[in-house]
Amino acid sequence: QVQLVESGGGLVQAGGSLRLSCAASGNIFNINVGDWYRQVPGKQRELVATITSDGNTNYADSVKGRFTISSDNAKNTVYLQMNSLKPEDTAVYYCHANLVVPPTHRYVEVWGQGTLVTVSS
Repeated sequence: QVQLVESGGGLVQAGGSLRLSCAASGNIFNINVGDWYRQVPGKQRELVATITSDGNTNYADSVKGRFTISSDNAKNTVYLQMNSLKPEDTAVYYCHANLVVPPTHRYVEVWGQGTLVTVSS
């Protein structure tokens, strides 16, 4: 059974920073693509940032220059460093990944359980 385990959410004041982690566990070769999404109650889930296995990244306009997605391939972990946080960044943040699994190197799509980030003004 493969899964994603998130950590790092919490309460922070506006202007502060948080770092989210997403660790893939189970029998996998590697993370092909890792994403962070966020969702506010009553709104659609929004793609925040993406990183590919070769290190290419992409960001939503709302977080460019403030958030940085990175990965540690040896640990099969994806991170989201969030700086200069704003109250409008308050949401449940979900990790999502396409994992490469043995023995056939097929892709398995997995979601994390979500972690709440609250930014106070």
